[in-house]
Amino acid sequence: LTLLVGGVVATVLGVSLAWWFGADSIMLMSMAPKSVTSPIAMLVASQIGGIAALAAVFVMITGVIGAMLGPSLLRLCGVRHHAAVGMALGMTAHAVGTARAMQESEECGAFAALAMSLMGMLTAVLLPLAIIFLV
Repeated sequence: LTLLVGGVVATVLGVSLAWWFGADSIMLMSMAPKSVTSPIAMLVASQIGGIAALAAVFVMITGVIGAMLGPSLLRLCGVRHHAAVGMALGMTAHAVGTARAMQESEECGAFAALAMSLMGMLTAVLLPLAIIFLV
């Protein structure tokens, strides 16, 4: 449930923010899969009408910013449980966040790897379906 809600919120907020700043539809479709690993994001972006190379750039930016700010932001919000921190980092900052989670603890890294894998699978299946039904 956390993965599904977090994935939807991350995708919707990212795309909404880009839309609010006036991005065109190709940019929005390139940004939608930003919270998964680059190969999955590139494939999904090309399937839904985005640019694969641009999707890879958004993935890298998301991962680096998430790994840099994520742990501190989670601590500031009172999230201390290693499983929760790992889940959040893996879900939003994918591989870079998982590497950062491994620095926290083995449990944190394990949950980050699990969240990253599940997020990739769900995004690859559900995002193209959502775009088909919404557009």
